[in-house]
This record gives sequence, C-alpha cells and structure tokens, in this order.
Amino acid sequence: MKKLVIDARESGTSTGRYIDKLIEYLALLKPGFEVSIITKETRKDFIKKIAPGFEVVLTDFKEFTFDEQLGFKRQIEDLKPDLVHFGMVQQPIRYKGKVVTTMHDLTTLRFVNPTKNKVVFKIKQMVYAKVNKTVAKKSLAIITPSNYVKQDVVNYTGIEPSKVTVTYEAADKIPDSPVEVKSLVGKQFIMYIGRPQPHKNLPRLIEAFSALKATHPDLLLVLAGKKDSLYSSIEEKAVKQGLPDIVFTDFVSEGQLRWLYQNCSAYVFPSLSEGFGLPGLEAMAHGAPVVSSNATCLPEIYGEAAAYFDPLSIEDMSSAINKVLSNNNYRDKLIKLGFTQVKKYSWEKMARQTLDIYNKLLG
Repeated sequence: MKKLVIDARESGTSTGRYIDKLIEYLALLKPGFEVSIITKETRKDFIKKIAPGFEVVLTDFKEFTFDEQLGFKRQIEDLKPDLVHFGMVQQPIRYKGKVVTTMHDLTTLRFVNPTKNKVVFKIKQMVYAKVNKTVAKKSLAIITPSNYVKQDVVNYTGIEPSKVTVTYEAADKIPDSPVEVKSLVGKQFIMYIGRPQPHKNLPRLIEAFSALKATHPDLLLVLAGKKDSLYSSIEEKAVKQGLPDIVFTDFVSEGQLRWLYQNCSAYVFPSLSEGFGLPGLEAMAHGAPVVSSNATCLPEIYGEAAAYFDPLSIEDMSSAINKVLSNNNYRDKLIKLGFTQVKKYSWEKMARQTLDIYNKLLG
C-alpha cells in the first residue's frame, strides 16, 4: 500500500487551521493508502481525535531551523513515504522524494517585521526567497488558497501555471456558545481580530476610526488578539496621540469571539496582503457586515458580500465604514450576501481536491 506523509507541525496555529481541516476531512474520505501525520507532542491527542485511522508521528524539529534541514529530513526518509505533503513552504529543501507543497502567500517576502533586527530579518528574507523558488520548482504539485496567490507564485517563481491547483479554504461557525464581553455590552463597535503585523495595516484603521468619531461619537474600535510587543506599541502610540475609545482586548475565547462577531456594527479588514482572508469570511458566517480592503485576494474571496476600500486611503476606508454604519438597508444587504458567500466554500471540497492530487501523484 502506498504511503502519504503530511507535515502538520503548524497544527494548532492560525496558519495550521488549514492543515488541521485537511487532515480531519481527509480522514472522513478514507483514502486508499496509508497516512502518517507528523506533528508536535502538544497536538498528538487532537490529531488522533480528528483522524483516528491515521498514524501519528511525533517530532521535535521546529520550522525555520538548521536541524529541520538535516534531522527532519532524516525523520521523513525513515518513514519511507511515497509522497510527502508539506503544508507550508518551510521544509527540508534537500529532500529528494515526491513532494506536494501548499504555498499560502508571499507576504513574508514583502513586509518587514519591526520587532526583529533589521539586518538579520533582511538576511532571513533573502534565504526565504530562495526557499520559495527552490520549493516551487522541486515540488511535483503546488497548492494555493486563491487564484491571486496562484498567479503571484507563478510570476515570482517562474513555474508553469498547470503545476498549481487552487483549493479554497472555508469558514466554520464557532461551536462554542456566545460569551459576553462585559465592557462592550450595549455599546456600538467595529472590530478587527488577528495579529498586528505591518501588512495588517492597523495604524491606518485607527486613523480612519478617529475620523469616524466626528459623525459617530459613541463608536468604539475593538482590536482583538493576544497582546504582544507589536500590539503594545500600537496601544502606546494611540494613547500618546490622545485617541479615545480603542479597546485592546488581549486574548479572547472562542465564545467571546462569536459574541463579538454577532454584536459588532461592522467587521473591518484593512489588510494590505492576504492569501485567503479567512477572518472576514468567518465574520460573515456569524452575521457581521464586512468592510474590506480591496487588496490582493480579498475581492476574489468575498465577492459582492463586502464593502471595499483602498487600504492606502484613510478617507476611503472611513467612508466605506461610514456607509455601513449609516445605512441600515445596505448593512442588512451585506449581512444577507455574506451568509450566501460563506456557503460557496467547503473544507470537504478542499480535501477532495487535495485527495485528487495525491491519487494522481501516487498513481
């Protein structure tokens, strides 16, 4: 029997939701070959729960390390796979077996992380650029989450478009019951959930919100997500500038996130670069009207179900948000279109498309 190995070291992270859902739905499809999942100790029980018929192999080799290039390569070779699926670009580039790679986007190559040493980060970007091109060329098949990323990868690496398959991701409704965020009960607020990396464009969102206060004096801006050094820096700047009514929630539970989606006046996604844009789709699934950047893949994924703005224009952003806040008919229309848009995507369909790729390569 042929053997597939899936690298699930990212399981449990925001990026790793893709690989977790792939494993879950692949198990339900009962592929006609042996499957081994490589993951970390902390994710062992989760993987066994969602895919009881798959072998779980533990690893200590972390992403973006030299040990990954040698030790992880040997660990994979010892499993004697007929095909390996890497759920991210980072992988042992000298591994010679058959490989499928999912390339989520090229954002890391285009934006600087201000928390890192500039020189060191620039060197890492150069190495990462080389890894992207090498992986794209040596993989037998490339998977991307949107047509935008497919074209971006083709243009950047020079590979043939026929080598790349688009498998859209999907958004699930949060199963946990809604949990009130006490300080926001009865308040009008717009929100964003996620990391505060530079490409997420939060400083412009804060400026757009500041402009909105002239016509919506009671409005709050909720920035939800675990507080790290970047979030703390953004919060400090907002305080120094005397910008009121910005709520930094820190970590929120799944139940609290569901409540935020269901009670916000708009979910705003100001990002400059995305590979799929899952948070906006998730917001739609919970009945939040979405106001989104028109950058990269976002119009492709959200279709007519979002109000769009130029993410480089504070005036355009505030105007788009204001339209949703001021026009109830328009807001209700976006909510209805959002529910319809979410139904176009399916994790099961994504898994079936991926299984087709495996079967083709395994013969």
